[in-house]
Amino acid sequence: MRELRRSPATLDDLKTIPEGWTGQIVDGELWALPRPTLGHARVTSRLGVELGGPFDLGRGGPGGWMILDEPELHLQRDVLVPDLAGWRRERFAVEPAADTPFLTLAPDWVCEVLSPSTARLDRVKKWRTYLRERVQWLWLIDPIARTLEASAFESNQYRSLGTWGAGERARVAPFEAVELELDTLWGADSGTE
Repeated sequence: MRELRRSPATLDDLKTIPEGWTGQIVDGELWALPRPTLGHARVTSRLGVELGGPFDLGRGGPGGWMILDEPELHLQRDVLVPDLAGWRRERFAVEPAADTPFLTLAPDWVCEVLSPSTARLDRVKKWRTYLRERVQWLWLIDPIARTLEASAFESNQYRSLGTWGAGERARVAPFEAVELELDTLWGADSGTE
């Protein structure tokens, strides 16, 4: 991970990010992040499949959610790109059009997949932004340690819902209607960037 600039960053600064990198403005700082490795992408893709059918499409589950991979979020002065994010559809008067470049409505759920180069940013600075924006559920997945940590927003702080690991099954809010077999997320390898 590379922080390009410490002074207050602007949307114009995002245009300076090298091709193949993702830019984010977190707490006024511009961050440039390399695209995830295949191991990292595999975890997010598999989790998207596990949750997308029952919650986004309503297949074998309750539906009612819009779940997106790497959406660009403009939240006050911050521009974030979480690995996965979900909104209850009822929060949209009209679902965003396909050509919408970013969202300004904070998600109800965010999942960050940790890697050695992003863990500090995800756990500290982005965590604080999600707290400020009152994101109701925050999941952190560590593919190397093979863990899923979940928290829920309560009384202006995050309360731990628990941590689950390899070999376990879990029903985790807000998606407890479906049991996740965590080993399906890791795949044959667990490497990240």
